[in-house]
Amino acid sequence: MFATDRDLLALEPRLFFDVSWTAQTLVNAATGGTINAAGDTLTLTGGNFVNLGIDAGFVAIAGASPLEIISRTDATNLRISRLRAVESDAEIPAATGSNLKVLIHTFRPQIGIVHAQLMRMLGIEPGAAGEPGRPAESDITNPDALRLVETLGALHLIYSSAAALVGNDSPTWVKAQMYRERFQAERARLVAEVDLDGDGEPDTVRRANVFQFVRT
Repeated sequence: MFATDRDLLALEPRLFFDVSWTAQTLVNAATGGTINAAGDTLTLTGGNFVNLGIDAGFVAIAGASPLEIISRTDATNLRISRLRAVESDAEIPAATGSNLKVLIHTFRPQIGIVHAQLMRMLGIEPGAAGEPGRPAESDITNPDALRLVETLGALHLIYSSAAALVGNDSPTWVKAQMYRERFQAERARLVAEVDLDGDGEPDTVRRANVFQFVRT
């Protein structure tokens, strides 16, 4: 997948609070979390981030703040930062604390659904091994160009699911429609560069536009 939970957080800072019930909960520890004096490491007593597959790109809520997970140091320690404008920026220390409540939710299932849809729109079967003339996901040479459209599609899916319980005139429904429109606009602009011969250089481009042909 091209998008992460961190990408969702960058567009929707309240996402992991307002509609966390639509996510998959990986960690829900009422106590036991510690953020060190440097504000760059979250430790969870009794946790096992390795077994849960928690690593870079996930989002942790420790205390009251959503935090980017920069990397997994070991089974009980995560390198963290407050949300940065872009991932290449310097890390921003989190507020220190001990005996913190720690929550880690993920929307990776929703991201995965949109990812598979995008791949098929580009004529690539998700998870398939590449062969001459039939590229795989790994043959896309500009994967960062697909990150935003995948993020927007996932947000549409998330808010659509949440809106089903509150009605068509709710703010959640308005957000769902807004992200649908943004997803469609970004998809129309998307250009995926694809390496067809395995030399690491793009040979063609593919677009994710969907056309409907009607016989008259």
